[in-house]
Amino acid sequence: MTEIFMAAMNDGDVSSFHTVETAKQDWECGGSEGFWLKRLHERPDAREQKFFMKVDAVAHAESHAHDQTEQIFVVEGTFYDQTRTHQAGDYVLREPGTNPIAGSTTGATVLVVYTP
Repeated sequence: MTEIFMAAMNDGDVSSFHTVETAKQDWECGGSEGFWLKRLHERPDAREQKFFMKVDAVAHAESHAHDQTEQIFVVEGTFYDQTRTHQAGDYVLREPGTNPIAGSTTGATVLVVYTP
């Protein structure tokens, strides 16, 4: 099996690969109390962002606007908005112009992707 991976490593241009060792990153304030971020990738020129967000138990963010498409994948815990409580494994898509609330009663880690 190692030979397969070694051959693949030598095949093609890997200069555009991007790896983030999130275990080595500290959580940074996400702008609302109880919301924390680990940034994965940003392309400001394309208005794209990708990050892990940790939501503390009982953290809540009031209604706020997004001018981009917001995609959320719940990795662990539960995460709610005004439509329902989302469980680990759930995927949420919010179109630009929506005004969601967000929070968690139990704590959660989610993957968030913003695109135009």
